[in-house]
Amino acid sequence: METSLYLPVKRHLESLGFSVKGEVGGCDLVALNGDDPPVVVIGELKLSFNLELILQGVERAGACDEVWLAARLSMRGKGRESDARYRNLCRRLGFGMLGVTHQGNVEVLVAPSAASPRRNPKKRSRLVMEHQRRRGDPVAGGSTRMPIMTAYRQQALSCAAAMAAGPCRVRDLRGENPDAGKILLHNVYGWFDRVDRGIYCLTEAGKDALKRWPQQSCEAVPIVE
Repeated sequence: METSLYLPVKRHLESLGFSVKGEVGGCDLVALNGDDPPVVVIGELKLSFNLELILQGVERAGACDEVWLAARLSMRGKGRESDARYRNLCRRLGFGMLGVTHQGNVEVLVAPSAASPRRNPKKRSRLVMEHQRRRGDPVAGGSTRMPIMTAYRQQALSCAAAMAAGPCRVRDLRGENPDAGKILLHNVYGWFDRVDRGIYCLTEAGKDALKRWPQQSCEAVPIVE
């Protein structure tokens, strides 16, 4: 699984001073440093180095400062990572290459070159915002076939957890969840039901969501009928 590469690559980038989170904006991982504005690194993971991995890097390049391509090193050393043409192509594109051993060690095969001009600042801004608003790092990079735990979903689950004991006022939820008003109004997941002006309760879908994604207790105060 590509997720098996995520933690070794995450630790490597963290050792370089980056904050790393998985599955942000369709990228396997996004890493930011502490500067303002931050340096944005996008990482893509594959079980082996191939053309598809490079094409993913090309697609991401306009939204970041550096692209790192990471894959498992072949057991016999005969994979694409040993092909000079593949490494040279990454150098020409300015991409970094990281090889992950079967023991979980990370080797820098190609260092990224100087950052290219940003061609998609809006996408870059969205990645930075999602990374900064997401609580913790709830999804391993390379995950597939499962809902991504976005910052929006995290806030919706936090609102749902606050309603587990009964209906809540929107204003009681905003301290922990700044977008509570929009989340309850639009009700994207069908988890909430309006019982009175500014007061919402959980639907059965919301209760099921809390069973699937258990939440820690919330400070919002339920309304006592």
